[in-house]
Amino acid sequence: MFKQLQKIGKAFMLPIAILPAAGLLLGIGGALSNPTTVATYPVLNVPFLQGVFSIMSAAGSVIFGNLSLLLCIGLCIGLAKKDKGTAALAGVVGYLVMNASIQAMLKVFNPDGKAIDTGVIGALVMGSIAVYLHNKYKNIELPQVLGFFGGSRFVPIVTSLSAIFVGAVFFIIWPPFQNMLIASGTAISKAGPIGTFFYGFLMRLCGAVGLHHMIYPMFWYTELGGVQEVAGKMVSGAQNIFFAQLADPNHTGLFTEGTRFFAGRFSTMMFGLPAACLAMYHCVPKNKRKAFGGLFLGVALTSFITGITEPIEFMFLFVSPLLYVFHAFLDGLSFLIADILKISIGNTFSGGIIDFTLFGILQGNAKTNWILEIPFGLAWACLYYFSFRFFITKFNIMTPGRGEEEVDAQGDATASVTTKSSLKNDAIEIIKALGGKENIEDVDACITRLRVSVKDVSKIDKATLKKIGATDVLEVGGGIQAIYGGKAILYKNHINDILDLDD
Repeated sequence: MFKQLQKIGKAFMLPIAILPAAGLLLGIGGALSNPTTVATYPVLNVPFLQGVFSIMSAAGSVIFGNLSLLLCIGLCIGLAKKDKGTAALAGVVGYLVMNASIQAMLKVFNPDGKAIDTGVIGALVMGSIAVYLHNKYKNIELPQVLGFFGGSRFVPIVTSLSAIFVGAVFFIIWPPFQNMLIASGTAISKAGPIGTFFYGFLMRLCGAVGLHHMIYPMFWYTELGGVQEVAGKMVSGAQNIFFAQLADPNHTGLFTEGTRFFAGRFSTMMFGLPAACLAMYHCVPKNKRKAFGGLFLGVALTSFITGITEPIEFMFLFVSPLLYVFHAFLDGLSFLIADILKISIGNTFSGGIIDFTLFGILQGNAKTNWILEIPFGLAWACLYYFSFRFFITKFNIMTPGRGEEEVDAQGDATASVTTKSSLKNDAIEIIKALGGKENIEDVDACITRLRVSVKDVSKIDKATLKKIGATDVLEVGGGIQAIYGGKAILYKNHINDILDLDD
């Protein structure tokens, strides 16, 4: 099971690579174009600036708004054995048909019911079914009269039919799950600081599969998040209360009630998870760290600046679900401690340095107690760093850089100047060294390894492969893995083009 989870985690690395840039766009653009932020800081109320921020927010938002679909596509591409484009198309078709079927069933059988959004769980289920059907039926031969629909064309068709049944299953089982979350929210709102802990824990736990949006709106915008009189008016909902207090020029003392459901996230997003990135980086063997430093730095900055944590969390969610549960527990604990310390920092979007500055520092310590967040956050960084490093090394968790198939033996990140023609020439020589076209069955690549299945391993000329630039050539179950660093994927593409193989 864990091997399969590791494969899923690796398959998600392609869409995850998009998230840091999207997170920065959404975090910066969303925070600085928010009407409350603009009203609080009129210097931002410049049409040109607001236009830029709105475009940034929209560009980032569309990525996160379709994250489940992107993960479904990544799963299909990563797990398909051949003809990955068809697998991805089948995944898209299946995911869209599944959601359309659910919405149609709601209209027919329960028009007054709540909307159903299965989030990442739906993407995982539909992507897994699509890639299974693709690997099984991509070469199916149908009767002559239906011959046009055979082979890879059959896969999206059978996937779309399967998606209708998957939608029916979710239509039946999902509403009780949603109702359970709503009931949990009601209990949490009445439980004081312990309830604050469960709010943070449940939010983070559901965030793993994109279902946190079922929880926080109940607290941000309804009576579950508190009811308070502000400027002579009764205001309901955590974020509504905070914004009302923010807009009240006569408000004195700490921001109250509403910030209970916000303040705990800053320690995790600004301090904890970036420290977890440092721990994961230090768990990569020293001779391999150069290849992964940029990845960890990018996702850590995204979390610190914008509070968007998915790029980090997907690095360990599937390779170690229990580590993710531990992370969710720490996040709940962070909310509990912030509530007890009466840290009262609000937010518009997330828990990064942008909202911390706008709604913590610039509001003054008398209203927010933001100074307490600094020692708290530093302690949280230490807790995350040492606990993550312990778990990764103790249980040999394959976070990025630790899987033997992900990095080269030398960890050489030095870039050499190459051209398209020289890469193609190298690819031709690699084909010869692999025993020629007739000896090659399949060519693929991971981050740094060219992976080739061959008919006869004895025909492979390892010396030539190393002469072309491979730091090592390993025999692995009916084939070889030649370690070419960042060029591996480029060589794979050229070889598949030359041999006209399915990619």
